[in-house]
Amino acid sequence: MRRRSFLKIAGLGVAAGAIPIARALGRASSTQAAPGAATGKRWAMVIDEQKCLTKQGCTACVQACNKFHNIPAIPDPRHEIKWIWKERHENVFKEAVTPYTPAEVKERPTVVLCNHCDNPPCVRVCPTQATFKRPDGIVMMDEHRCIGCRYCMTGCPYGARSFNFVDPRPYIHGEPVDYPTRTTGVVEKCTFCAERLGVGKRPLCVEACEGTGCGAIVFGDLGDPNSAVSAIVRSHQELVRRRPEIGTSPHVFYIL
Repeated sequence: MRRRSFLKIAGLGVAAGAIPIARALGRASSTQAAPGAATGKRWAMVIDEQKCLTKQGCTACVQACNKFHNIPAIPDPRHEIKWIWKERHENVFKEAVTPYTPAEVKERPTVVLCNHCDNPPCVRVCPTQATFKRPDGIVMMDEHRCIGCRYCMTGCPYGARSFNFVDPRPYIHGEPVDYPTRTTGVVEKCTFCAERLGVGKRPLCVEACEGTGCGAIVFGDLGDPNSAVSAIVRSHQELVRRRPEIGTSPHVFYIL
């Protein structure tokens, strides 16, 4: 076969193969609700810090998330993987802390996680669309698309993303669960338990918090005026969000 004929045939084959690949990539960033799924116009969360303080040292929300999402317990803090955790209040709301803020307020633990922003900078800077925002507001991570550039971590103003510098699987303890494990070189974070919403369940942190009797975490559809989370947002004038001045519009609200 002459070289020109071969290249012509090969070119047609590549073009034909590219069509289904392009379609598959396009579908990967879209979502369709399965039968029985919990659907919402705009998922949001409210964390009542005062209720959380009624159970000193409680980490039920963190433990539930860690267990069911196969989050590794890596002893080296430089390689720690966190989806939801507790941070010192003064680190979470730096703009609200003054030299006269009482020490007990500065030091009290505050629950933090991905804020699932309306205008997420992590999505804008990702070169592969490994992180994307769903129509219902949830900011997702597709670890298969992640190339480990960590632009999203630089773009996130809340430090809500973790990078797998080492293989996390040797550090997963306890009974195995069905949630997929990750590999070295990818970013991961909270997804508002999208896999549970897909089968009509609530996020694990919410259920775990209710199980302790605190009820400090409320989750629901902010687009539904009859939802519990909508009622709280409408009725509490003292609600705050992390760094609202930068225009990301976080959808995790706090009652301080």
